[in-house]
Formats: sequence, C-alpha cells, structure tokens
Amino acid sequence: MSESEKDIMTPEHRLELETKVVEMLRTVFDPEIPVDIYSLGLIYRVDIDDEGNLQVDMTMTAPNCPMADFIVEDARIKLESIEGIKSVTINIVFEPEWNKDMMSEEAKLELGLL
Repeated sequence: MSESEKDIMTPEHRLELETKVVEMLRTVFDPEIPVDIYSLGLIYRVDIDDEGNLQVDMTMTAPNCPMADFIVEDARIKLESIEGIKSVTINIVFEPEWNKDMMSEEAKLELGLL
C-alpha cells in the first residue's frame, strides 16, 4: 500500500469520526439554555475531508447571542480533542435563519415547548 493510499479516509472511518463529532457537540451547551447545541438544531453541516480537517457550519438562536464566542470556543476545544481530527473550522452562518422547528423533539420537551 502506498503512502497516498494509506492517507485516504475510508467511508467507515469518516462515519466513525462524524459520530464522535456529533457526540462531542452534544456536550456543548448555551449557558442560558439547558439543551446542547446539536439538539437545539444549531449545527447545519459537519464535513470531514480525507486529511481529517473538520468544517462545521453552525448558527446561533439569535444573531446577537451574547454567548456566541463562548459556545464556539467550547465547541472548538472539544472537537480538537477528537483523535483523528487534524483541524477544526467553525463557520457561524445565519442562513437559513434558526427557528424552534429545528430543535429535536427531546429539546422541545426539555424546554416545555411540546
């Protein structure tokens, strides 16, 4: 097996890493809301390239969220700790605009919205 063949990420390894990313995102909370950012529907995209570079598109519940820097930094530190992830880029996006319908059923229950 050549060096370049060894470096190509298999679909199984990518899925394993994506699962770890989601698990880690479920440990990141907005301090003002008792629900993790993944269940809140704030994560729009998770993409891992063949080299293990992670790109995450996420939003905030409001464009002027006072905890945005804290949340992004918490997510970045936790995601960088995953073995197999070489770099983490978190993009804050506001399209589509977040709304309560993006939350999981569990999050809606936790917040008394069901």
